[in-house]
Amino acid sequence: MGGVKRVSTATTGTGPGSGGSAGANLGVLRSHNTALVLGLLRDAGAEGISRLELAERTGLTPQAVSKITARLREQGLAAEAGRRASTGGKPRTVLRLVPEAGHAVGVHLDRDELRVVLVDLDGTVVAERRGELDLGAGAEAVLGAVCAGVRRVAGGLGAGAPGEGELARAVSLLGVGVALPGPLDHARGVLHRVTGFPEWDGFPLRDALAERLGVPVVVDKDTNAAALGLAVGGEEGAAGDSFAYLHLGTGLGAGLVIGGSVHRGARTGAGEFGHQVLQLDGPLCECGNRGCVEVLCLGAVARGEVAEAARVLGVAAGNLVGLLDIDVVLLGGRTVAGAPEVYVRGVSEVLGARARREGAAEAAVPVRVAPRGERVVAEGAAQLLLAPLFGRGQA
Repeated sequence: MGGVKRVSTATTGTGPGSGGSAGANLGVLRSHNTALVLGLLRDAGAEGISRLELAERTGLTPQAVSKITARLREQGLAAEAGRRASTGGKPRTVLRLVPEAGHAVGVHLDRDELRVVLVDLDGTVVAERRGELDLGAGAEAVLGAVCAGVRRVAGGLGAGAPGEGELARAVSLLGVGVALPGPLDHARGVLHRVTGFPEWDGFPLRDALAERLGVPVVVDKDTNAAALGLAVGGEEGAAGDSFAYLHLGTGLGAGLVIGGSVHRGARTGAGEFGHQVLQLDGPLCECGNRGCVEVLCLGAVARGEVAEAARVLGVAAGNLVGLLDIDVVLLGGRTVAGAPEVYVRGVSEVLGARARREGAAEAAVPVRVAPRGERVVAEGAAQLLLAPLFGRGQA
């Protein structure tokens, strides 16, 4: 079960413009001590954990733990999981998390596709919808598609698609996390000039969706959401305090976890990995620069030169490794999914050559395909709501 793992996300999802109260009393659940207890309950799984163990691992008094667990049981979030023999005295009652007591929706809003997942408190996907989308179709069309997708997955538990004002109550919905290409202002939920779609510049996506859905909404870049989901999930391949998730799909970006925390930067603009210039006076990129790694990489993909695309990605990854000295590089996105072995091999070769030049061949940064496949962004978007509830983020 281990101790409490913290990944700093700096998400709120509550407060002005974020959509009102949630089905499982989100404000109450966001207390620091409650988050510590919930995190340990989730880590314990079906086996459960006793109140005494919760007190020992959190540093809280037994009385404080009893009050917190009583409230969680009253809300249906925790339940008894039997009794366990003790070293003395009567057997201890153990408690477990009730995963189905709360849910979060994760939305991956891509340039040409919409993927929506409903996950329970364990992070297990219980419903999913996927369909085509045109990010350039205008705000009304895009918002309508997102809201329809959210309501349909919320009806995936048999309640039917809930109407406006019924969403949180339908499945004890804690809120909706939306991940899409940047740049954007994560703190305010406002989009900037999304590459290729400048008409979205300044659009308050978080508040617009929260008003329509009536639940808290958090907005972040697709790469940050994926990195968060990988970090808090303890996925094999995402171990270590520092890693980069490189997402190659319709665009190219990076999600950075440094020192155990998702790194967004002072203006939430970190991770615009695809727009580092590799070739002066190279081909024009949609961002306005020339020779960006994104335009070079996707250009090679369009020509069918996958090995060249992997080499270009490797050069850019080498720059990132040199700057940040990260532990692992994880690759994802639908373009990578088309030829994962080629991309892993190509990036690994570039990083290996770099390590040999530096006399540290044995310390070459490993390169792996990110777990969870093409759902990694949508599942990570749901974690924008869930992670802070379990002590994996800052309220």
